[in-house]
Amino acid sequence: MTVVLWDVDGTLVRAGPAGRLAFADAVAAVFGTAIEHDDLPRMAGKTDRQIALEVLSGMGQPDHHLPAVEAAIEAALLARVEQVRTEGIVLPGVRALIDALDAAGVTQTLVTGNIAPNARLKLEAVGLHPGALRLELGAYGSDDGDRDNLVPIALARCRAAGVAASPGNAWVVGDTPRDLACARAAGVRCLLVAGTFPLEELATLGPDAVVPDFTDTAGVRTLLAG
Repeated sequence: MTVVLWDVDGTLVRAGPAGRLAFADAVAAVFGTAIEHDDLPRMAGKTDRQIALEVLSGMGQPDHHLPAVEAAIEAALLARVEQVRTEGIVLPGVRALIDALDAAGVTQTLVTGNIAPNARLKLEAVGLHPGALRLELGAYGSDDGDRDNLVPIALARCRAAGVAASPGNAWVVGDTPRDLACARAAGVRCLLVAGTFPLEELATLGPDAVVPDFTDTAGVRTLLAG
């Protein structure tokens, strides 16, 4: 049995600007200080906790504000859920590939930098949840701020639920060098999809596979599930 650990943003979906704007909203809610979303750090591949700590550092605020900021990020994205529904998209080939992997008996969940409620919200907003993705088995930025620690958390949750999960039968599927790094840290294979980074740049990093998108349903299913 194969276990596929999906990233969310840039891999399954593009949620539009709502996610980045929610960080600015959260800072304003906690500190009463407006921050331009263009002044926020680059977010691709990072955990929400890592981004929040970078924001706090940039503002000269101590780390003990982190729980308040994380709670505010959840509330802020929930307040923008209609924006995600309107502007968010499922990336090409994703729906068909999820269905094909499900039909092949693959267990699919998430390894994402999003805090768990926001990952769920984004997928629900674009119609990917409920569905084949078993979100309760995933690992999130709210579990650990270091993305390299998330794959073992997800595999342990799979095993606790009776899924035969190990580094040898798992794939991380993502779109950034940080997805590859977390896969390598856990000793699992990695498929990267172009979009956030160019195909050629991702290929030079040495992932197990790289694709321009997921529109070759049969080919990617065979790669991941045999």
